Amino acid sequence: MISESSFLLHGATIITGEGTGTGSVGICGERISGVWYPDDEGMVRFNDREIAFDALPDEFRKTYPESETEDIRGKILMAGGIDAHVHFREPGLTAKADIHTESLAAVCGGVTSFIDMPNTTPPTISEDRLREKLSLAEGRAYANFGFHIGATNSNLPEIKKMTVSCPEDFGGIKVFMGSSTGNMLVDDDAALAGIFREKTKCVLVHCEDEHIIRENLKDAQEKFGSLIPFSEHENIRSRKACIRSSAKALELAMEYGSRLHLLHISTAEEIEMVRAAKQINKNITAETSINYLWFCDSSYSSMGSKVKCNPSIKTAEDRAALREALKNGLIDTIGTDHAPHLENEKERPYLTAPSGIPSIQQSLPVLLTVASQEDIPLSRIASVFSEKPAEMFGISGRGFIKEGYFADIVIADPDKEFTVGKNNLKYKCRWSPYEGVRLKGVITEVFVNGRKTVGNGEVLARTPFGEKLVFKH
Repeated sequence: MISESSFLLHGATIITGEGTGTGSVGICGERISGVWYPDDEGMVRFNDREIAFDALPDEFRKTYPESETEDIRGKILMAGGIDAHVHFREPGLTAKADIHTESLAAVCGGVTSFIDMPNTTPPTISEDRLREKLSLAEGRAYANFGFHIGATNSNLPEIKKMTVSCPEDFGGIKVFMGSSTGNMLVDDDAALAGIFREKTKCVLVHCEDEHIIRENLKDAQEKFGSLIPFSEHENIRSRKACIRSSAKALELAMEYGSRLHLLHISTAEEIEMVRAAKQINKNITAETSINYLWFCDSSYSSMGSKVKCNPSIKTAEDRAALREALKNGLIDTIGTDHAPHLENEKERPYLTAPSGIPSIQQSLPVLLTVASQEDIPLSRIASVFSEKPAEMFGISGRGFIKEGYFADIVIADPDKEFTVGKNNLKYKCRWSPYEGVRLKGVITEVFVNGRKTVGNGEVLARTPFGEKLVFKH
């Protein structure tokens, strides 16, 4: 049970998808009790009275005598992030990561809610498996938690049943289309058509063409034998493999009017495809990852397996196109695709080193740094970081700085720089490709459900108190 503590966060630069303004946010218990912006005369309305903005702290304390007031002028305040694309590895792969450790890393990165992907062991492809994961998260997640259901060639009847029996309990339907992940490859055209006809939930698609990848891998093995350099990853899991699979997903979405969310876009061509497809189907949305916004093909020579992920990181030109798409609104959400592996696994040769990057703790600082470099309005960051995911998945009462919403809040010093260090990483795997990178935007405080989890950059919470997300659509 969350205690009824109260806070006034006073004088912050509040960032929302609508814009930026100086204001204050009140918290009472789990919820935001008020949001106040001074008018042109420096006045706000509190308890049905017009008062000076500077008098708000005293008036707030009169109403809430036990409250804490924090003057956070010079810092930015945003809704806590909602990362709808993570792999926390539980159940089945908990040597790499688990819900407890990775949710703590998420909160330290300003992400207060996550939606985990279904390719665990066993995969989350039924209501029973969903219930198992929900029970694993209960009382162990520092951030609010939710899960996607995975599609297979044969489980569409189960998915349809779940959209009736428990629609509020899962986020979307994840489809690995064209690229195999365990037994979750969906390559049956009838199954795909059935999934894309399902409009009650968002269909999230990983797009890479498996046939093209296999041919590219065969060519690389003929050229390099077993000593394939990591720089070949971009050529093996090629842009053509992404484009062909994404084109098929977009065609299906346009044909059936699906709520398609195209995941981890990595190429300039896919951006233009999405731009065109959105003109036909307004329900199409696009995600990229901080990894594609930060790294490019030149990173392979120095970092090798540490930037090996699927889809592969592409060229500097692709990175520039993705940054521009973030700026102009074609990118709707940022999903880190947080996918931890142990360091000794990543030290293997190319053919056996697993793909995946732990990155959720660096999510907001990377976004703030990219925004500074590219002159991207911070309102765009607020939109992709929290507001748009909340809208897309119908996450009840979260994702916005609004009165009555859950007090999931992140506060950061936007200009203060820091270097990512191994000692500060919360990941169970204890490494990140961002180690040694200089970033802007030091996260100073994080509130989850009105409870201060991070204060002065340090973890304060001794027990997790993340809550189950409720999905209204």
